[in-house]
Amino acid sequence: MDSMRGGALIDAQDKPSVWLKLAHGSGSAAFGIKNNGFDYFLLLFYGTVVGLEPGLVGLALLIALVADALSDPLVGYWSDNLRSRWGRRHPFMYASAIPVALSYFLLWDPPELSQMGLFVYLTVLAVMIRTFITFYETPSSALIPELTTDYEERTSLQAYRLFFGWAGGNVMSVLMFGILLTGPLGMRDREAFATYGIIASGLILLTIMTSALGTHSRIPHLHRPPVPKEPFSTRRIFREMVETLSERSFLALFLATILFAIATGLSAALTFIMLNYFWGFSEVQIFIWTCTVFFSALLGAMIAPVATRRMGKKKATIVLGILAFTIQPAPVMLRLFDLMPANGDPLLFPLVLTINVIDLALIIAVTAVAYSMIADLVESNQVKTGRRAEGVYYAAMTFTRKTTQGFGALAAGLILSAIAFPTGASPETVSPDTLYQLGLFYAPSLLFLWLSALFFVSRYRIDKEGHEENLRKIATMQGDAS
Repeated sequence: MDSMRGGALIDAQDKPSVWLKLAHGSGSAAFGIKNNGFDYFLLLFYGTVVGLEPGLVGLALLIALVADALSDPLVGYWSDNLRSRWGRRHPFMYASAIPVALSYFLLWDPPELSQMGLFVYLTVLAVMIRTFITFYETPSSALIPELTTDYEERTSLQAYRLFFGWAGGNVMSVLMFGILLTGPLGMRDREAFATYGIIASGLILLTIMTSALGTHSRIPHLHRPPVPKEPFSTRRIFREMVETLSERSFLALFLATILFAIATGLSAALTFIMLNYFWGFSEVQIFIWTCTVFFSALLGAMIAPVATRRMGKKKATIVLGILAFTIQPAPVMLRLFDLMPANGDPLLFPLVLTINVIDLALIIAVTAVAYSMIADLVESNQVKTGRRAEGVYYAAMTFTRKTTQGFGALAAGLILSAIAFPTGASPETVSPDTLYQLGLFYAPSLLFLWLSALFFVSRYRIDKEGHEENLRKIATMQGDAS
């Protein structure tokens, strides 16, 4: 099939090179670093080191989340319709690099301020960081449908992005727990967090620029938006966005992704509590646990393309999901029935660690396949509307990923409140009954969220044959237009 400059098809048989996948995927490390910091360290830093009331930290993050709900779809729509000599996506990617890196650096080195001053400082920077990262992540993710039209290769591109996203975030966790927070002040070392901010912001800048420059050569082959048939207006933007997002398969994926995000946020918020209190693992064991995430990310990135080729995207997501989401709560459920080794048993840590490595790999693979399904919505929407709206679709998914700091943490807090989990208690002082209740809430909650997400995935309707039929229809439409 011939290349169609500026059209939907680049070459259905053309597979992106490994270098292109590495260049494109590496930029996701910036999002992973930012998410890792917000998920694991922000509340700890501002709430216990800087001294801002934890409730105000939560409120600042909630305000930033609300701002995201407004900015994400607008950025997506803007990047779908931008006309420039650098295409639709790259101007946003280049423009985001310095602002997001600078604002992330400032986040971890706040000045001496009052409670209200710190609250305003944190809120403004949280909004800025989340907005600037959207200016990179949404346009960059939206390149996937344009870098290849191949059904399986889109999963491979997404798998590379998820690998770098997980690896980028985990590098910072390993750095923090293995080096920066090992001094006499431990996790209360303000200078350690400032050093973290310098390193993290530098890596964010480096990975964004690497990704933008590494994909720059593809600009002449990317789609260019048509000249609009009606003048710009808020009413037109709203109508087109509603038209794009009303696709039934998109709604199924959107709801599934929200549930995935809440489950991931719940798991992340309770990870160290479960490891330290429920399983009784030491700081050294938790550090080893953190290091193994790299293996899970690599394994998951390898599984996703293979599963797509053999089963198709929807079936692969459901099959891998059922495996992953029943394995994850299994050790906790077995502990509730007294079928796991006791805390302190030398078999416990390697057993739970091995299960986690495999399970996390499956979860990453599921996420890669599910996110790659978004790319196939682009041509389906183009057949119906005549427009390509990659940015709007990926903006919606970027927003759902950010909800892990909101609803997932909220769910975790509700569980801890419901069981009256003691604040600041050492692991050996927490009663077995409280730990039993923790496991009783934790495992079924995750299982319900994961399986509910898979139910919505089953409502998705675009398979490989449907995708290729959409490509043929678009080729016919463009041939008629010319």
